[in-house]
Amino acid sequence: MTSSANHIETHNLLKSKRLRLYTQDEVIVLMRTDCPVCISEGLTSRSRVRLTSVSGREIIATLYQVDNDWLTTGEAGLSEAAWAKLGIEDGADIAVSHVPTIGSLADIRRRIYGGRLDEPAFQGIIGDIAAGRYADIHLATFIATCSALPLDIEEICHLTKAMVGAGERLSWDAPMILDKHCVGGLPGNRTTPIVVAIVASLGFTMPKTSSRAITSPAGTADTMETLAPVDLDLKQMRRVVEEQGACIAWGGAVNLSPADDILIRIERALDIDTEGQLIASVLSKKIAAGATHVVLDLPVGLTAKVRSLDKAKILGEHLSAVAANFGLETRCVFTDGSQPVGRGIGPALEAHDVLSVLQNNPDAPQDLKERAILIAAQALELANHVETGDGLAAAQAALVDGRAWNKFQAICEAQGGMRTPPVAPLTCPLLAQSSGKISSIDNRKLSRLAKLAGAPRQKAAGLAIHFRLGDHVTNGQPLFTVHAEAKGALDYALEYAAANPDILKIEE
Repeated sequence: MTSSANHIETHNLLKSKRLRLYTQDEVIVLMRTDCPVCISEGLTSRSRVRLTSVSGREIIATLYQVDNDWLTTGEAGLSEAAWAKLGIEDGADIAVSHVPTIGSLADIRRRIYGGRLDEPAFQGIIGDIAAGRYADIHLATFIATCSALPLDIEEICHLTKAMVGAGERLSWDAPMILDKHCVGGLPGNRTTPIVVAIVASLGFTMPKTSSRAITSPAGTADTMETLAPVDLDLKQMRRVVEEQGACIAWGGAVNLSPADDILIRIERALDIDTEGQLIASVLSKKIAAGATHVVLDLPVGLTAKVRSLDKAKILGEHLSAVAANFGLETRCVFTDGSQPVGRGIGPALEAHDVLSVLQNNPDAPQDLKERAILIAAQALELANHVETGDGLAAAQAALVDGRAWNKFQAICEAQGGMRTPPVAPLTCPLLAQSSGKISSIDNRKLSRLAKLAGAPRQKAAGLAIHFRLGDHVTNGQPLFTVHAEAKGALDYALEYAAANPDILKIEE
């Protein structure tokens, strides 16, 4: 989105019409096939057009055409994303014109044919993405070419710098700003709220910005949103951090890396998350958030995002190498990615696990508790709060004696008030079809099952897990319970489970 002079071309004026068409973040405009502007400008469906309001506000949109009574020949129908970005009233005049040539597309074409890109090229590409000049096909092409020919370290540094430069960048009065990140791929691994509560309760500053789900049933922001508001603007985020020393907010709301948020939408649709873009995505947001010390959690498992320890070590080396270029101190932790963490998969179910650990409930999932303590311990040692090896005791003490729970409640109240996670109205158990020992779990298929149940969009949807690897089960024993908010979603999930009995293996 850009600004132009406070005048528009009157010969290309159309009346705007709000269609209440929800397209996520995709900016779409609809016009009739016999619209005079379309005819005179030679516009057809999937043309990229510039829309300009009377105030001079500009956006780039994808045009689709209709020939029914939705619109008159003098109207342009706007998706909700287009409506919000233009900031106009229903019926306001908008001018339609061709989009200027996008020069950075030449750099993408060059990379398709094997060329490496320098810093100015990435600056141009990311600048155009952040400005909304790329159609989805351009975004998908950029992602695909960075997957087919993986980014090298120099390119990742250029991409990271460009992403940081395209958004806001925070600074804090504290000399040390702690952060953590998990590269993902492991359902239920919701350690962040617990880690933040532990670290902040010990007096450290941790302004945590988190993402929504990309390819998983829940991101940290999705889970945290069931416990407290996460759509904090910069002013609100600063206030919370000043009051409590920490926050757990959605990064997209504070515009820290807007180009990355756009790319994530396409990555989610493609189910692609390449190493180079993963590194740039993670580190650009840490740098933009003002972090100085970051703990990186890399789960390793056959069906996790990182499938072997050797690959995890390479990824860790690349993360640390890029981070060092920006003055970030990092510590990589290689954790077990062979099975889900906790008992819940999906925003609300994971939130219940988080609360159980923070409240020191006797039946809290021990694997989630131990993993959160481990990550918090690494953060405390990285910050030189304790000697190497003493972090576990310090983190555990803050959790067990209630300091972490008190701090978490205070953070939630500061962000707008603590919420009670919802409970799904529909549940259905999935039963073991034989007796034996659980020998393996397909995390990817498990995540798919939870998403078909409605997660993360439907906050109460997902899976409750009733077993761990190595457990012995008997024929007819409940293995999972599917949680859903709609019968259709429940039916989809059950159909998928029936068609994929290899989600887990039972050795007789």
